[in-house]
Amino acid sequence: MSVRITEEEWEKLTRLIRSTRDYLKDQWSVSQVYAKGKADYVTNVDQTVQSYIAGKLKEWFPYIDFMGEEKDNRDVNFDGPVWILDPIDGTTNLIHDFRHSAVSLALYENREGLIGLVYQPYTDELFYGKKGEGAFLNGQPISVSKAKTLEDSLIAVGTSPYRKDLARDNFELFTRIFLECQDIRRTGSAALDLAYTACGRLEAYIEKNLKPWDFAAGALIVKEAGGQVFTYDGSPLSVERPCDVAAGNGIIQQILIEKYLKSMM
Repeated sequence: MSVRITEEEWEKLTRLIRSTRDYLKDQWSVSQVYAKGKADYVTNVDQTVQSYIAGKLKEWFPYIDFMGEEKDNRDVNFDGPVWILDPIDGTTNLIHDFRHSAVSLALYENREGLIGLVYQPYTDELFYGKKGEGAFLNGQPISVSKAKTLEDSLIAVGTSPYRKDLARDNFELFTRIFLECQDIRRTGSAALDLAYTACGRLEAYIEKNLKPWDFAAGALIVKEAGGQVFTYDGSPLSVERPCDVAAGNGIIQQILIEKYLKSMM
């Protein structure tokens, strides 16, 4: 089966993603916080948004499998089409009203990305990409930065907060990169860091141990914007398992991989 999303279906998808904005404004739901693990939290908003989106996708596309952060994904079949959803990427930000969280939805078929959407509800920015058709922000084409050196680059990093055992190596790496680039950023949302790389606000983004729902949509958007996304050793990403992600404009992430990241493997 080859999935084809019609223009009418695409419009329904974008309206669905944008309609999640009100859920993040529900202060009671945001305040209902449960610990899944060390530094790993879920709120009623995460669960409600996933249930809402998953229900609509099942209604509209009953033949497409579903992977979501807030469910058991052991039975997901990656040989066919699969939706990959992070209902709230940046839950810790949400809990603290940091206003830097995103809804991230991707469609993959046979492990290859077809579409990706990343929605920043606080700024009403919808980043999206379609395989072979480019990347866009609220309907306007976007492309990656043209920077060619680390000295001209703003680099986003992720601290892998669920893996505190990686802290020493991570922060030693960040220090080395910081000394060579313009500056670094730590925003708390992998999906938005990838989207910002796609539109040229960042030259690159790196983080260890990202889950597929963290990067599935953003990685496709970066590629469609002219960038590249790899693991720390330069291999392709896999949506079947966690990955160490290095994304960039096609030049900067390669410098990072060769100079710094391969040694982290």
